[in-house]
Amino acid sequence: MYSPTDLKKGTILQIDSQPYRVLDYNQKVMGRGGSIVNVRLKNLITGAVIPKTYKGQDRIERAEVNSKTVQYLYRDGTDFYFMDPISFEQFQLAAADIDDAGDYLLEGDQVALQLFDSRVINVELPTTVSLEVTYTENAVRGDTSSAIQKDAKLQTGKVIKVPAFIKTGDVVRVDTRDGSYVERQK
Repeated sequence: MYSPTDLKKGTILQIDSQPYRVLDYNQKVMGRGGSIVNVRLKNLITGAVIPKTYKGQDRIERAEVNSKTVQYLYRDGTDFYFMDPISFEQFQLAAADIDDAGDYLLEGDQVALQLFDSRVINVELPTTVSLEVTYTENAVRGDTSSAIQKDAKLQTGKVIKVPAFIKTGDVVRVDTRDGSYVERQK
């Protein structure tokens, strides 16, 4: 069981037999009255986001979520396929179930699947991934300062903003949390 002050961003809890992830956490101390904790929770099955307030004495049920390392195999239109490298068991997930994770997956990548009651609820990506730029406009001579941004299409099809000095064929690191450019790989 969690107490309200244990709820930090990313914590997974259970409400009415449904798993929720804490998106935002805000604690307010009320003098002698104790404190209250306001959180925004995302339902990991339906995707719904709800606000919730807890008082200091409330007890919150911990969600039993297991993690399994799998290998990404391929995508066929609307579904993504993964394989457990130990048992060779395969998992098929709809694109809607993995949110934006499909924008960063390359065949052969190792990722972690989170399971709740034997159902996949989330694909955990590393914080940053390296992807090749397949198309971007050439920089105009003189416009090579890092403050100027342009669109770049990555090998997965995702389009991100990159500095003007990035060229087609460069490998860039991308933050998977917000899709932002981090650095050019050497």
